[in-house]
Amino acid sequence: MEHQKVRFSDMGIMRYKDAWDHQEQLLQENVAVKTAAREREDRGEAATEPATLHHLLFVEHPHVYTLGKSGHMENVLLSEENLAKRGIDFFRINRGGDITYHGPGQVVGYPIFDLERFYTDIGRYLRNIEEVVIRTLADYGLKGERSPGETGVWLDPFLPGKERKICAIGVRTSRWITMHGFALNVNTDLNYFNFIIPCGIQNKQVTSLAKELGGPVEMEEVKDRLRRHFEAVFEITLDRKT
Repeated sequence: MEHQKVRFSDMGIMRYKDAWDHQEQLLQENVAVKTAAREREDRGEAATEPATLHHLLFVEHPHVYTLGKSGHMENVLLSEENLAKRGIDFFRINRGGDITYHGPGQVVGYPIFDLERFYTDIGRYLRNIEEVVIRTLADYGLKGERSPGETGVWLDPFLPGKERKICAIGVRTSRWITMHGFALNVNTDLNYFNFIIPCGIQNKQVTSLAKELGGPVEMEEVKDRLRRHFEAVFEITLDRKT
């Protein structure tokens, strides 16, 4: 079976709202394609597979906290005034999950995939994103694992007091089109996690590749490895010309 093509774009450093708007635009373009196909089918025209486009976006954000639909404000430990003083943006957003942090030194990935052209299974989709990150960590000699009931990737999730989250994941779908995605801590300043209860999970640590490996890690190398594992896990071909 021929691999599906995915348009890849590294957007560099971009404010969170601008990236969110871009994702929403790509999602809505795909939703419009599917709506038009359904309308043609309703008129009795021959059914054709909607020509939706898959995208994978990589980005680094300036300091920002985002609160998902099921999140709780008490997990944000700074007032709006203190957030502003520290130059940290804050957004309530439409993904699942609770509070998380994005900032410099973190690879944030946003797949805009039409899951109807893969599989209509959100759980499988989340596990596959985790698998991409787990394989990437393995390239650096780290054993990434899943923690039952807690979406994301962890180190030592079954050792009480040693659990460390290295990658957060939260997604939204509309008409089986995905948006939002994952945030992998590479050279992230972990002090910013002290001002929130990450993902609403008490008494568990957050870590990064740099912390685990004892020094800075080349961001472009991490991105290359993530791309390679996305291709393998999702059985896709990334178009790097976009």
